[in-house]
Amino acid sequence: MLTPYRDGDDATIQPDQAGVANLFKSTGANGELCELASPDAVSAGLAGAAPVAQPRLNAAVRRRVLIIVENLPVPFDRRVWSEAATLSRHGYEVSVICPKGPRATASFEVIDGIAIYRHWLPRERGGLLGYLAEYSAALFWEFVLSLKILATRGFDVVHACNPPDLIFVVGAFHKLLFGKSFIFDQHDINPELYEAKFGRRGFLWRVMVLLERITFALSDVSIATNHSYRTIALERGRMDPDRVFVVRSGPNLSRVRPLPPNPVWKKGRKFLVGYVGVIGRQEGLDLLLESIRHIRRKRNRDDVQFVVVGSGPELDEVKALATTLELDDVVTFTGRVDDTTLFTILSTADVCVNPDRPNAMNDKSTMNKIMEYMALGKPIVQFDLTEGRVSAAEASLYAKCTDTAEFGDKILELIDDPVRRNAMGAFGRNRVYGKLAWDHEAAKLLSAYEKVFELREVAEQATEPA
Repeated sequence: MLTPYRDGDDATIQPDQAGVANLFKSTGANGELCELASPDAVSAGLAGAAPVAQPRLNAAVRRRVLIIVENLPVPFDRRVWSEAATLSRHGYEVSVICPKGPRATASFEVIDGIAIYRHWLPRERGGLLGYLAEYSAALFWEFVLSLKILATRGFDVVHACNPPDLIFVVGAFHKLLFGKSFIFDQHDINPELYEAKFGRRGFLWRVMVLLERITFALSDVSIATNHSYRTIALERGRMDPDRVFVVRSGPNLSRVRPLPPNPVWKKGRKFLVGYVGVIGRQEGLDLLLESIRHIRRKRNRDDVQFVVVGSGPELDEVKALATTLELDDVVTFTGRVDDTTLFTILSTADVCVNPDRPNAMNDKSTMNKIMEYMALGKPIVQFDLTEGRVSAAEASLYAKCTDTAEFGDKILELIDDPVRRNAMGAFGRNRVYGKLAWDHEAAKLLSAYEKVFELREVAEQATEPA
């Protein structure tokens, strides 16, 4: 199933066989930390920080929303849960359809007033047939559950969260037959993901563009996670600029919080460098390991410990590479951990890193780990990618793309300059608290919904008899 992040294809498959399925698996650019924490970590605090200063709906107004997400169970998808909770707090009646997952096995439950309907998915087997079975099952249950919700709670808007770019099928049914509105919340850009995975375009890439185009064409409003995604909505999606809203996946400050450092993670060394995220090819963990080898062999430094938190399809390969490079003693792989462990590690770290491999997908995507590092006041080293620089600005140093020696040197540059580390960390933390946290984004989400219901009112008035 799609739960291990949004690019968590564990099977080894060939591009020609399973490219169309594999590319639906996103890099998790907009939700990577949500799967790092165990289900024990999810709490009411995940819902978001203090409500934005915007009035609730009039009690006489009934606005009902159906959110569909296939990638992760709710409330574990942090962005979707923040969106759902924000809408609920502002008077919307919210229903969510999502898959089942570990510690999220109930077919139906209500959390903080949000009705969650979960469906079964077949065990992930990999290969074209396995993915066809998965997507077919997901669409079937999304359709069936949407009919059930329509007949019971009702909804006015279908809010589709990709990947995959197939949920428009359910949205089209309800829009064309019942006059429901459709919002496309583009979490990831699948054509770019396909190109990043397989290094080419071709027929399957064109299929991805077509599915994305159909989704945009059906949308009354689209939500982009950054301005690069907004450009795609305007140019490739041909959306009206007034109907495209940028709603970033800002850190939830009630969840992302500093904890007392624990020096045990340093394993006797003086400094700690942390990484949190997916362990896949496009995340560049091999590049990080090469930079660590440079630090040890070329710079003769053995006072820096590295911790890699997370899982993904390349975990075994990355561990094997660490062994080959004789780095086992200096790199700790934790796998997935609970929130307390996660934020203890990050709070202990002196520097945090983002070695995302340069490609069109990563260049245009906002990485949640960057803003979570910033929320904790940590200086960052990353390759020089467009949205990475937009998010971090002066909170990060930027190495030339794929230059692992320079990446390693940038790490040491910060390690050896505590004053600069503190200044960069303070800049990042202030930037998150002052501009990028979810409570700043919530108002933008509500504005997108105001636009949807404004369009519904116009359409209803146009159909009323004179």
